[in-house]
Amino acid sequence: MNTTVYRRCTWMPKRFLFTSLLAVTLAIGYISIASAQDKPEMQKAGLATLITETPEAGFALAVKLSQKGVATTQTDPAVRKALRPSYAHDANSLIAVSHVVATHFQTIAAANEYWRK
Repeated sequence: MNTTVYRRCTWMPKRFLFTSLLAVTLAIGYISIASAQDKPEMQKAGLATLITETPEAGFALAVKLSQKGVATTQTDPAVRKALRPSYAHDANSLIAVSHVVATHFQTIAAANEYWRK
């Protein structure tokens, strides 16, 4: 019984840290997109608007937003590359990434009125 409690106690701070980092990443991503109108390089990257022609293009934009959020949070490509093996085989990390993409896609779909005319 004490082992179970100990495992929960060590697991909770990691989950809290991960959730906090995920929230910060999303916030930074949205701030970056909001300021894209002022930055020509963001417009060249296709991040000047959430409006897309098709749901498929919207999903591609959601993936791009997620990638840009990570790149904005961790600006050193060498560090990102070094950290990748630690989360690439972790099911919880991959599920969290899917959640971030889904959240971006939900926002994009709403901006496009769910592609209904």
